[in-house]
Amino acid sequence: MKIRTMGRHGREGLRNLSRNGWMTFASISAVTVTLLLLGIFLVLAYNVQQFSKQLESQVEMNVYVKEGAARADVLELERQLKSLPELSSVTYVSKESGLDQLRDKLAENANLLEGLDSENPLPDKFILKAKDPQTIATVAKKVQTLPLVDKVNYGKDTVEKMFKGINFVRNAGAVFVVGLCFTALFLISNTIKVTIFARRREIEIMKLVGATNWFIRWPFLIEGLMIGVFGALIPTALISFGYQYILGSYPGFMYFTFAPISLIYSVAAILISIGALIGMIGSVMSISRFLRI
Repeated sequence: MKIRTMGRHGREGLRNLSRNGWMTFASISAVTVTLLLLGIFLVLAYNVQQFSKQLESQVEMNVYVKEGAARADVLELERQLKSLPELSSVTYVSKESGLDQLRDKLAENANLLEGLDSENPLPDKFILKAKDPQTIATVAKKVQTLPLVDKVNYGKDTVEKMFKGINFVRNAGAVFVVGLCFTALFLISNTIKVTIFARRREIEIMKLVGATNWFIRWPFLIEGLMIGVFGALIPTALISFGYQYILGSYPGFMYFTFAPISLIYSVAAILISIGALIGMIGSVMSISRFLRI
């Protein structure tokens, strides 16, 4: 297609936006409202994913060494643990260090531990973290078989319930986002159909005087593209300003931190892409019926 012809189609698409002011406003409004809802949920979904990862990163396993193990044997056990590919970190905590940590936790009540230095009842232990926290149960079974391992504790019941909850939220969020995308496609394409239906006589006349189907389609295609993009820019700006305000006022929630501001760039790219794509698809689908004359 010649550049001059494309320029003509672009100018015609812009002219149609201003010529049909109220219908253009209605179409852009539909895009804006729908994508605003989608954008807000995307931000929520991203942050739920962020919170889930932070929660998973706190999952750790305590591996207690059998009482009376020689120092050389403990070092060998440490070597074996560090050789496991499923683990991301292995930290050795001697019984003396464990007692000091317990004193720090008790703070003002640390005097309850007086006299335990000479007869320390705490065992030596290793604190392990898995590369994939969801595999911690499998890793625990593997670690339990190693020599000198007395007991493995990772809060089995609590951790399994937590992972079930995290997976449910993630899957439900993904399904909802996909459903919202289809809803956006349905609402926006129907609004554009109404816009094109109001100009069916114009399309019929162009067809009767010999215009090709694609010559008629291109201005509407560009018009749909611009409606989608313009409609996406407004929710993108609102979400951007709103999220910056939230990060400035509330950097975190309880023990969790929100996703960084760079999240907005991803959300903006998704909204603008969806807006442009839906605008063009809606235009092509809607105008096809009026070309069959």
